[in-house]
Amino acid sequence: MGQSDKSSSDKADVVSVAPTVRDREEERLAALGYKQEFAREFTNLSTISFAFSIMGVASSVATTLDTPLLLGGPASVIWCWFIGSIFCFCLGLSIAELVSAYPTSGGLYSASAYLVPHRFRAVVGWVVGWLNLLGQVAGVASTEWGLSGMILAAATISTDGSYVAGAGHQMAVYCFLLVVHGIMNASRLLTSSSASTRVLCVGTKAISLITKCFVFINLGAVIAVVIALGVTCDDKHSASYVFTSVQNQSGWQSDGFAVLLGLLSVQWTMTDYDATAHISEEVKEASIRAPVAIIVAVLGTGIAGLVYNILYVLCSGPMDELPGVSGYSAATIIVRSVGKPGFYVLWSLICFTAFAVVSTALQANARTFFAFSRDEGLPDKGLFQRLAPNKVPMYAVWLVCFICACLGCLSFASDVAVNAVFSLCAIALDTSYAVPIACKLIFRNHPEIDFEPGPFKLPGILGTVIPSIAVAWTAFTVTILAFPETLPITAESMNYSTTLLGFVILSSLVWFALDAKKRYIGPRINMH
Repeated sequence: MGQSDKSSSDKADVVSVAPTVRDREEERLAALGYKQEFAREFTNLSTISFAFSIMGVASSVATTLDTPLLLGGPASVIWCWFIGSIFCFCLGLSIAELVSAYPTSGGLYSASAYLVPHRFRAVVGWVVGWLNLLGQVAGVASTEWGLSGMILAAATISTDGSYVAGAGHQMAVYCFLLVVHGIMNASRLLTSSSASTRVLCVGTKAISLITKCFVFINLGAVIAVVIALGVTCDDKHSASYVFTSVQNQSGWQSDGFAVLLGLLSVQWTMTDYDATAHISEEVKEASIRAPVAIIVAVLGTGIAGLVYNILYVLCSGPMDELPGVSGYSAATIIVRSVGKPGFYVLWSLICFTAFAVVSTALQANARTFFAFSRDEGLPDKGLFQRLAPNKVPMYAVWLVCFICACLGCLSFASDVAVNAVFSLCAIALDTSYAVPIACKLIFRNHPEIDFEPGPFKLPGILGTVIPSIAVAWTAFTVTILAFPETLPITAESMNYSTTLLGFVILSSLVWFALDAKKRYIGPRINMH
């Protein structure tokens, strides 16, 4: 018995001193100056599913297919996606490396401040933070707007075009969806009963469980559409039409430039890479699982999206019949191939995918506001960094919903104005990624910079080549997406994304110079 007791005692000692996964993650977060506040409930599957869901290839392609198909033709759809996916993978690898090194809710916003000399830390963190916030809000708003449009497109098809939704109808559906998503992300708190609280305040764990399903629905929708179109479409186009046909309907004289305008689809779909970073404080083994999820999601989205786009173009029918009464070429292509009953099933899957995208994007966006508020980057006296009893930043969730509702009001100005939000999402987010990646390259030998890579790192010369390609590609695509999609340029056809972007950057810099620099110093230590 004495030996047994001693053995048990030794085992207890081993158990007591051996660091757990949770301990290691908290230590890593503490090394960056932050205490653990969220519950770590995201597993490997739910993290990968989250990363896949944020891109939502099934709905994102359906929403943006018109841009490459109607401006540059079939070749624009296929080659912009194929080439764009390769370069987006370089961007994804570069982001994954930084996320592994800095697994915080701030994502690349927080990372940017650690990658520059001290005298630049505040202003770089400030600008990147606002770019990232702007891009994420635009991402939530544009996806929700696309979802509302797809729902109303189904109504138009069901009435054979006799019902056409106006801006007011779409705005109503849009706001309703925002409220639903806000409730999903935050309103489990609305109870004062302690017993009810124990049941309802499931917060991050519930979101993690729900998110696990999203990847299967997303990829399932793609597979279902691909099979349905492949089997039922009787008048498929030839391979030469799919891969080489350029039909310039943009008004630009250069066919090559018209084709490049189709980059909007792949850039808008394959963005918000760092959304997984924004939930990293809720992910188990975040420094490993978060970057792996980003890489798997980008690679999987690229492959699935290519097949998905090819089937849409194969079955697109006469170009002069697109986008059809629904206003969505994807909807018209599906209904002409499978008929209305099949269309309702497939379109419901696509719409649900968009619903999942907004759910995950809103969650990530709220965590970014939480991180920026925690670092005193907002004039909110810490309101948006407050966590509710279920460890969810409820105030930040509803702030995102409110801002998105305001962006939706652009629809009353013109369709072009609200569509600029799509370009704004890709431009602002990709720029916010390129800045910290470029800073890592520029200041890597600076005496004040001590970059310590996480478990995932780009080896050898790839650590320089891949990030350099990512920065160059971002500069190229941001330039293309800033141009108006059609000529002649008028007040209605102008691309206002750069105007919105410039306004936010200029306003943030003026605000920083006049007031914010007095309190904002970059990522703050909140360990006490």
